[in-house]
Amino acid sequence: MIVAETPDPKVVAAARRGDEDAFRALVEPHRRELHAHCYRMLASLHDAEDALQDTLLRAWRGLGGFEGGQPLRPWLYKIATNASLDVIAKRPKRVLHLDEPAWQPTDGPGTPLLESIWIDPYPDGHLGLEDGYAAPEARYEQRESVEIAFIAALQHLPARQRAVLILREVLGFSAREVAQSLDTTAASVNSALQRARKTVEEALPERSQQQTLRALGDDGLRGLVERYVAAWESRDVDAMVSVLVEDATFAMPPFPCWFSGRQDVVAFISQFTPTLRHVVTNAGGQPAIAWYIADQSGAYLPASIEVLALEGDRVKEITAFADSEGLFPRFGLPAEL
Repeated sequence: MIVAETPDPKVVAAARRGDEDAFRALVEPHRRELHAHCYRMLASLHDAEDALQDTLLRAWRGLGGFEGGQPLRPWLYKIATNASLDVIAKRPKRVLHLDEPAWQPTDGPGTPLLESIWIDPYPDGHLGLEDGYAAPEARYEQRESVEIAFIAALQHLPARQRAVLILREVLGFSAREVAQSLDTTAASVNSALQRARKTVEEALPERSQQQTLRALGDDGLRGLVERYVAAWESRDVDAMVSVLVEDATFAMPPFPCWFSGRQDVVAFISQFTPTLRHVVTNAGGQPAIAWYIADQSGAYLPASIEVLALEGDRVKEITAFADSEGLFPRFGLPAEL
């Protein structure tokens, strides 16, 4: 639920006097949506958490500048947006896979890259991301706005254009409110929005994953995930082929490799025969599989979270995020099965 009402003046006054409980009561209802906003801006869970903490610290220190009798939400989003812009200025661009030709099945997986350049998946279920739109004026659904494809498309935008598009099209703020957040004019906001829309629409697939999932239905999705898991656990080549579209892709950050085409994807994956267990989860509004691999002692330890993008009733894209950054705890997943 989006919290947009004017806060209690007594609580605001108490927070200004240094009452931490009062301050917590003011900002806590906004914490989850602010975290999602920082993630959309930064495409990184670690950076989003840092930006959120910086936002709350700036809000605590700057509460004297908040005009009473106004909704708190726009003020907090102004702080969060500028905290995120500061992070973007210090970080390299985030990518889903390297801008290079697809690898051959016998090439991979290569050596993992140590630089933090990869897009992270978003644990929407664990963090309680809402369904639907953040505001009547929003163009993108909340879950749609954390889909891997959408986050990747945002990375093509300059930082301020990214901020404008998210604030206007995802969160439904007016051009005037966005202009106040970015210390610019409404005309500049509208101009930036037009350019940002064009870039993002060119990068996005024709259909969002939310539309695909609704068309497939809960039973259809459940059946597809079950077939996918069974095929991967058994390394049944025919079953693997049957759940993938012909132009399927597979990537596995932080490894630089990625594979294009059903035959190459299956050829690469079928080379490996680990003993697996799994937990079905969600990431970026999409179905995901958390894989655990048995070690020499027989313990099943975190390996990767595979985020699936669907086309019809088959899998089109698989992005296997290795647990190198401690993803499993962020998804509320156990450290061992």
